Amino acid sequence: MKCKSIDPMKARLFCSLMSAFAWLSALAKSGSVDYSQGADGLADATAFVGTMMIYTIDVLYAVAAIVVIVSALQIYIKMNSHEGDVTKSILYLMGGILFMIGAMIVAPAFFGYQSMNFIF
Repeated sequence: MKCKSIDPMKARLFCSLMSAFAWLSALAKSGSVDYSQGADGLADATAFVGTMMIYTIDVLYAVAAIVVIVSALQIYIKMNSHEGDVTKSILYLMGGILFMIGAMIVAPAFFGYQSMNFIF
């Protein structure tokens, strides 16, 4: 039994028709948003972002601590085995630390979070 081959022209036509009508489902859902909360909903969302910012900074602190411990152990092992790229590893560690400090300060400022007491 032979398989029928699909005509490439029909396949292109089918794909173009399917992609032409795919946006209709997204368009149909755009009118179902409930805007009745107004400014109260926006204030709630702002408070939620501010609350999550504190937890995000705490998670970044934990990740930074793990990265520093692992990197310091790798540098210690490289120094004991007399490998040549110890300076490069130390510079990578310092760059990572500076990035994490910068991210912990810039991320809340980017989202407009005013209280910076949790950073230091």
